[in-house]
Amino acid sequence: MSGHEKLARQVLAACGERGIMLATAESCTGGMIAAALTDIAGSSTVVDRGFVTYSNEAKMEMLGVRPETLETHGAVSRETALEMAAGALARSRAGIAVSVTGIAGPGGGSVEKPVGLVWFGLAVTGQPPVAEQHLFEDKGRAFIREESVKAALSRVLQGLNR
Repeated sequence: MSGHEKLARQVLAACGERGIMLATAESCTGGMIAAALTDIAGSSTVVDRGFVTYSNEAKMEMLGVRPETLETHGAVSRETALEMAAGALARSRAGIAVSVTGIAGPGGGSVEKPVGLVWFGLAVTGQPPVAEQHLFEDKGRAFIREESVKAALSRVLQGLNR
């Protein structure tokens, strides 16, 4: 079982038990969260859709992230993660949506936003969206992306239990 498969199975079971569908809004993971979930047979009863919004234009067009948010805070920010999650929730049949935006490397980092910085957003129907950041060790792009998938799935589980 892969590093994220157990978490993906837990997310699917928890959503299924609650009768809630899930949407993802992904940037640096490029659809890996949705793939982790849909790799599991029967996931169609829980996974509504996944938005892969790698570019700023996609974030604006598909999720409704405001241009001002991107100009003021950048794509890798608390504000963008919040708007991505809220947008995925609003543009789907899901009751919970998770977003991820970060810098997986090897380039693209800065002193303020280093490689490994990832913001996660979570939106649940009837609750204000929340966001949290994590700074993963720079052990390469694949490591940061895989750890981001696991962290996002863990945040969904936490969100279902709040």
